[in-house]
Amino acid sequence: MALIRSLTSVLILISLVLGLAPSAYALPDYGYNYSYWGEAEPAPYPYLAEKHIYGTDLGIGEMNAPQDVFVADDHRMYIVDTGNNRIVVLDEQGKLIRTVEAFMHDGKEDGFNKPYGLYVDHQRNLYVADTHNQRIVKLNEQGKLLHIIESPESSVLPEGFQFFPNKIYVDQANRIYVIAQGAYEGMMEFDAAGGFKGYVGTNKVRFSPVDLLWKRLSTKEQSKQMELFLPVEFSNLDVDERGFIYAVSSEINSKTPIKRFNPSGEDILRREGYFNPMGDISVIQIEASEGATANLQNAGSSRFIDVVSDVSGMYSGLDSARNRIFTYDRDGNLLYQFGGIGTRWDNFQKPIALALLGEKMVVLDQEMNRLSIFAPTRYGALIREAVKAHYDGRADEAAEAWKEVLQLNANFDIAYIGIGKALMKKDQNQLAMEYFKNGNNRKYYSEAFKRYRKEVLWNHFGTIMTSLLAAAALAVAGRVLWVRHRAKAYYVDTGVITAPFYTIFRPFNGFWEMKYEQKGRMKIAMLILLMLMLTMIMKRQYAGFIVNFNKLSELNSIDELSYIVLPFLLFCIANWSLTTLMDGEGKFRDIVMAVGYALLPLVIVYLPQIAFSNMMTQEEAPFYYLMETIAVIWFLWLLFVGMMTVHQYSIGKTLITLFLTVVVMLFIVFLGILCFSMLQQMIAFVQSIFTEIRARV
Repeated sequence: MALIRSLTSVLILISLVLGLAPSAYALPDYGYNYSYWGEAEPAPYPYLAEKHIYGTDLGIGEMNAPQDVFVADDHRMYIVDTGNNRIVVLDEQGKLIRTVEAFMHDGKEDGFNKPYGLYVDHQRNLYVADTHNQRIVKLNEQGKLLHIIESPESSVLPEGFQFFPNKIYVDQANRIYVIAQGAYEGMMEFDAAGGFKGYVGTNKVRFSPVDLLWKRLSTKEQSKQMELFLPVEFSNLDVDERGFIYAVSSEINSKTPIKRFNPSGEDILRREGYFNPMGDISVIQIEASEGATANLQNAGSSRFIDVVSDVSGMYSGLDSARNRIFTYDRDGNLLYQFGGIGTRWDNFQKPIALALLGEKMVVLDQEMNRLSIFAPTRYGALIREAVKAHYDGRADEAAEAWKEVLQLNANFDIAYIGIGKALMKKDQNQLAMEYFKNGNNRKYYSEAFKRYRKEVLWNHFGTIMTSLLAAAALAVAGRVLWVRHRAKAYYVDTGVITAPFYTIFRPFNGFWEMKYEQKGRMKIAMLILLMLMLTMIMKRQYAGFIVNFNKLSELNSIDELSYIVLPFLLFCIANWSLTTLMDGEGKFRDIVMAVGYALLPLVIVYLPQIAFSNMMTQEEAPFYYLMETIAVIWFLWLLFVGMMTVHQYSIGKTLITLFLTVVVMLFIVFLGILCFSMLQQMIAFVQSIFTEIRARV
């Protein structure tokens, strides 16, 4: 009993230490990029502010709550100065060209009322979302009215719909896409003449299962008073050079805040990076209702309010939660981010819109009432050069640019992947594998390994076949000699050493002999446990890259105590404690030996599994997991038979006992955590009393 009490104390202490420290979420206040492990690693700034433009500098007075900015093909910049009801037009250097405040309409002077968005086509015609006038105004370059689109009428529009256009875009076919307030069904599409055609794209409805249950159980009167399950409106949109629509929504905790729609309204955005294009990853998740009250650092997900398509499949999104701009490539890999909250030269107070001015980035800050022009640094320019070269098929140029990027940021995984792709095109597959491994990209690593394996097999086919045939011949000869010279007997007694192997193939006889014929040994059971620990360490460290998702630099062999030894001891103690009350015949020693012998299949299967994992591609990975499944099922079967034989239970009673054993294990862990929590509170109480006494003395 003293031994049992000692083991229980050790288990409780171990369970207290495991995983009780709170996770830290701290986004750095400098340039960073996310690694494969979701960690924000330092990175050089890709963009720096080159110029800030204020209304007072232009001689037109201070801008008032501007809402949108657009850069035309000729690099003219158009600012929607919402509070002043005007459009400010600047040249590429940020000098004032003119302002558009009024126009003639039916022989009378007309103007804007809180405009929120605009678009400029190839003929320099202005499409203005005149929001509070509930219309879209089309003007030519000289400010002459060409057309007005007012509130549409259609059977697909909900009853009582009011047309408040916020953002607008016109594609090459002169189709007009509008994001309007209250248009939950998607983006509104108009033809060139202003006729309403329907909706394009939509956000899926998100709701809590609990809310849905209450809504189903409520009466009609109660259901009418509840909030409707409606999709979130889009915040902004852009159309790329191929005519696909990028759209963003500011929904909190959304996994797909950025979408790319084809003409059929299907989201075809590629999300092949480590994480979905969703802004910051290492944040504290909060509910939407807590968004305004949460006072935590990095609380809440990113919320995108604008998006702009770039060349070569790149695109950028503006995050209003932490005032950052995130840029992704066409596969959804995060290339870089910049910005931040603050009053410093390169930060924002409340960015509301962004646009591209060639290679530069234009950002409109509503709080500061200014337009900021950001220019790429050498780091940002090299990344853009590499992405464009790869997009155009210039693999060598892309590789050279990526190598320069790595000189500035050795932690940039995308650069390793880019170089690996270039090497694979040159059939340098072995070297490409190393770069893909450094970039944590298993898809391309598998492809490079498949080519390299084929190359090795082709070059050494004769040697490999000769070795296999020789090994087969030796195996057959050894089998024949063993059969001829073995002693013939009607019964061969199983020895203590061979008992575990006999048990895993004939469990009923094996466990019976282990308990009742005294062929079981605690030393052998502990040896099997030790071998399993060593095997698991080898598996975590040396399993093939395709299936090994462990961060090798942080692996700690001591942690295997928590994964193997702790559950082993917990099960044995819980099962012994329970079966003593349920007329079980097994002693604690018998339980330990039975569980230890049942672990042997894991050791037997895991060793060849490790070797196999280093010789397979991603398509062959299911065989690896099949071996894992076989080993676990084999272990569970042996555990079941062992407990049934040791305790002399029926099948039903054994199943019930195993289930209750798991419950007792959880209860022991709960008690350990509870005791640790109480101990912490007692220590804190004593410390506070001691501090108070010292202060008074």
